[in-house]
Amino acid sequence: MSHQTSKSQFDLATLELTTKLLRINPEYYTVWNTRRRCLMSGLLMKQSRKSPQPGASEYPKNSKEPICSSRSLRPTDSSGAEPKQHRPTASQHTTAPGRNKERGTEEGTNQSSKIIGDELIFTLPLLIALPKCYWIWNYRMWTLEQATLLLPVESVKSIWQGELGLVSKMLSRDQRNYHAWAYRRYVVSHLESSELDGQSMVESEFAYTTKMVNLNLSNFSAWHNRAQLIPRLLVERNANDSLQFSMIDRGLNVGPEDQSLWYYHQYLIFNVAEQPANLAIVPEMVVDDRVKLISRQVDFIKDLLEDYHDVKWIFEMLLEYTLLTYKLRNEPLGVEQSKELVGWVASIKRLDPQRFNRWQELAKKLKIPD
Repeated sequence: MSHQTSKSQFDLATLELTTKLLRINPEYYTVWNTRRRCLMSGLLMKQSRKSPQPGASEYPKNSKEPICSSRSLRPTDSSGAEPKQHRPTASQHTTAPGRNKERGTEEGTNQSSKIIGDELIFTLPLLIALPKCYWIWNYRMWTLEQATLLLPVESVKSIWQGELGLVSKMLSRDQRNYHAWAYRRYVVSHLESSELDGQSMVESEFAYTTKMVNLNLSNFSAWHNRAQLIPRLLVERNANDSLQFSMIDRGLNVGPEDQSLWYYHQYLIFNVAEQPANLAIVPEMVVDDRVKLISRQVDFIKDLLEDYHDVKWIFEMLLEYTLLTYKLRNEPLGVEQSKELVGWVASIKRLDPQRFNRWQELAKKLKIPD
């Protein structure tokens, strides 16, 4: 294939060669880039816009974009610069005059639709065989972006909805595949976009995460996805955080050893306490109410100690959340509270000997005696 690329022969024969090579080794990212150039040099793009020059490479050879990166999905012109409008708006899809002229003839649109469909079919068995291969996911996203650029809104919407069904099936096979979870967020963001006349999918996606964590409380990826949805969900519902804490409390009652549950619990607590600009889930709550809410969680975690004496997460969170309440109050620790902290730090040292020095240093900062 090096001969074809050196001669800028990005034709059907080269495309067929990339098909053979990628079926042997889908990790060969240079071949994926060559396949893109074959399509953009005539087969796919010439129906709607000027094709890039044969020598223009859309991706640097050593590029490894994150799966959720949109920068790697944008087409470039022959100079390597991104077009000012790489995505038409919803109104342009439906009402812009001369749309057929801009997008080519109906025959050209049908050809592009077939090629895009063929590319999605081609990548599917590769994705099933290697569900954690960056290059397959990136190429599939690029293909979907081309569909958005070239096809009518209703056709594009159907394709994106099909992708949501596909990723649901993949997550049923491997519930913790973070590539698939990232891809799901990517697909949902496009289905919600104005260019597809989309609407908010927060409620349905939140229900999906509920289903997934009920199947497996240790599904860290599902908890992470849920955490991303919480701020928007509470805004749309005009709701509070009490239901979230009640759900996580039920989980902690049966699985306090599970780090993923504590991760989500921390996320909720820190949003209550720190109130970051874009993630605060209770922006109107006054400090006293914040302290009361966190204190209730501290009391709940103390109750867990009656049944779980050897779970380090319990002692870590007791230490962390208690210090947080005093920070919010801007008060020094009392004598009784200091004694509690001494006991918790001692338990953490015993249960987490690999990080003994870390806890020893924390004890010094808090002026807790050994």
